[in-house]
Amino acid sequence: MRIDNLIKKVLKESNELLVSEGLNYHLKNNIPLTENIYRPHSDSFFSLINEVRDLYENGNIELSDEEVELIETDLGAKVRLSSGKEVYLDIPLSEEFINEAEYNGKKVELGKPRRNTGGGKKYVVYVKNPSTGRVKKISFGDVKGGLTAKVSNPKARKAFASRHNCKDKKDRMTAGYWACRLNRFGHLWGGKTYPGYW
Repeated sequence: MRIDNLIKKVLKESNELLVSEGLNYHLKNNIPLTENIYRPHSDSFFSLINEVRDLYENGNIELSDEEVELIETDLGAKVRLSSGKEVYLDIPLSEEFINEAEYNGKKVELGKPRRNTGGGKKYVVYVKNPSTGRVKKISFGDVKGGLTAKVSNPKARKAFASRHNCKDKKDRMTAGYWACRLNRFGHLWGGKTYPGYW
């Protein structure tokens, strides 16, 4: 969804509300929040996320499900380490920033689900644990392979999201997180992605 549809409340009801130059640029150029104009992981990148979060929490902005999911994470929050250094939490790995890592001696792509060619569950994804820095293999989906992911069926996607409580699945280190977002990975469905219901 485009940001002009998402932030209409800022423009309609809060004409005197001041927004940053970056958010103003997003608005004027019809750029969605999920395509943050700033370099990933820079202070400006996180500042824009935090600005939109504050507007949302104060009722000054309307967001799509995808934007709400983004700002309901700890993305942009800071913690102070015992050394005194401050670091950002919940740094995202989007498809365009996927990097390679090693898992049991073989090169793997991080954050990109794929069909499992071995035994066990239907899909697998490799994720780097932010607290340990180690790569974890997460398997998810039907064990026997008889069930199909009906990602192209809106009713089935909605029922799945409701049944599995997808709106509360925010931990990238769990199978539920990836199962709830499977519809976003078009490489599994011939290049087509589908919206979620959370």
